[in-house]
Amino acid sequence: VVIDAINQSVSLTTEQVRFIADRHFGIGCDQLLLVEKSDTSDADFRYRIFNADGGEVEQCGNGARCFATFVHEQGLTDKTEIPVITSSGRIILKLEKDGRVTVDMGSPSLQPTSLPFLQDQQQTLYSLDIDGQAIQFSALSMGNPHVVIQVDNIESAPVEQIGAKLQAHEAFPNSVNVGFMQVLDRSQIKLRVFERGAGETQACGTGACAAMVAGRLQGLLDARVEVGLTGGNLSIYWEGEQNPVMMTGPTATVFNGSISLPDAL
Repeated sequence: VVIDAINQSVSLTTEQVRFIADRHFGIGCDQLLLVEKSDTSDADFRYRIFNADGGEVEQCGNGARCFATFVHEQGLTDKTEIPVITSSGRIILKLEKDGRVTVDMGSPSLQPTSLPFLQDQQQTLYSLDIDGQAIQFSALSMGNPHVVIQVDNIESAPVEQIGAKLQAHEAFPNSVNVGFMQVLDRSQIKLRVFERGAGETQACGTGACAAMVAGRLQGLLDARVEVGLTGGNLSIYWEGEQNPVMMTGPTATVFNGSISLPDAL
């Protein structure tokens, strides 16, 4: 759900965000996005993201594509390259000629402190004990925290069970998004993501970027990878090192409308 907070005054409580996100009584969404005026000279808009549980988060890659389509369709900009500021930094959205949107997601951070993850040293793979089982994973930040676990079969992966326990683990004081990646070949992966504040979602843009980076760092993937998620495919490109991760994918406007929110819930 994307809301124009430039041409109207918008101030939402946690309860109101939850009400909007509710799929039975509200509109229904995994994330609510606010389009606000930028408070910096190097960005056209401020981009704020709220999860379905009402909590504000740092980044949402799929939301960024929706944001670009929304501001263009609503006449808030006529640019095809749109710099926006988020709580985790500046990103650039590009409307492609084929209707897809490419997002410069910035460089991944591999430092455990950037998630934060209570680990002394940076490693390609980490391990934590979950119910007596050693779970191996990569950990990195794409502006928000991600864990990526490689699995043999995406369909039978214990997404909710392991995802929820890793999110609640004391090693992740701000919780974490948990991705389950199946490598098909060097240019294709499948992915399921258990997100903070939302549970398993049909797609996760930052999760797709994190999975591609994790697989590439392990020597499993090439520089361009198609990521298959329940909700559709994303194309991720990363040259490695400090280069930005580029994410390209489609968007679709479902409907425009209005909603009356109760003052107290």
